[in-house]
Amino acid sequence: MIANARMYAVNAHVAALWERLFAGIATHAGVALDVVAHAPPLPLEALWRRGDLGCAFMCGYPWSTWRDGEVLRPRLLAAPRPAAARYGDRAVYCTDIVVRADAAVRDPGALRGTRFAYTTETSQSGYQAPREFFADAAVAATGPWFAEVVGPLQTPRAIVDAVIEGRADAGPLDSYWHDLLRRHEPGTAARLRTIASTPPTPIPPLVCAASTDDATRLRLIDALRAVEGDAGAGELRDALVIRGFSVAAQGEYAMLAARARDTDARGYPRLR
Repeated sequence: MIANARMYAVNAHVAALWERLFAGIATHAGVALDVVAHAPPLPLEALWRRGDLGCAFMCGYPWSTWRDGEVLRPRLLAAPRPAAARYGDRAVYCTDIVVRADAAVRDPGALRGTRFAYTTETSQSGYQAPREFFADAAVAATGPWFAEVVGPLQTPRAIVDAVIEGRADAGPLDSYWHDLLRRHEPGTAARLRTIASTPPTPIPPLVCAASTDDATRLRLIDALRAVEGDAGAGELRDALVIRGFSVAAQGEYAMLAARARDTDARGYPRLR
């Protein structure tokens, strides 16, 4: 089976940290996991459709809205609990709305008439969360809220580059990805400034293929939960800025689709 942490592999060093974690998971669970890069521009959707998917991060929004008639939806395993205090030791995250550190913009209301970047429309942090966040102001405004919507840029790294290089005035960053950037690329992170953060929602979980048998799935879940209490994994937890993993519950992720439908009903079906 394969493992993948592309969504949170901020750079090569962090990718190697995830590979170490997956090796420990495989040993504990007694499940062979082959780490694959599946690097951009390969679509994440192709990764999530694989029948040998063993332990890979998946965005909660496409999981909650899965409509693939050929491949059954992947099964939930566990989700990370980021270590930063703002998450309250819960398996949640948010979207940080970022601008360049030297930008004059100080609050989200000042983004009207600017260029706003996004990753993909199927991303919770990179599109759906900011769409919900700006919905009321955008609907109340006369005409488009943004002068230009820049994208799809596919990845958080591309959002960072677009904002720093001036191709976009602001953009959304997965807050846990942002935490990892601050930890492992403080110089890059210092070139950005967060002007607002969206309300917390369930963080992207690790998933396995629908065909994974129950015994294997449970061993993987147990191995992920054991990371928190493993004294030998303390340095790795610290480097990955997590406390541990919690079992991912289906009902928690279903609310993402419901929130998107609510934003549609509010008259803001797309960022504009």
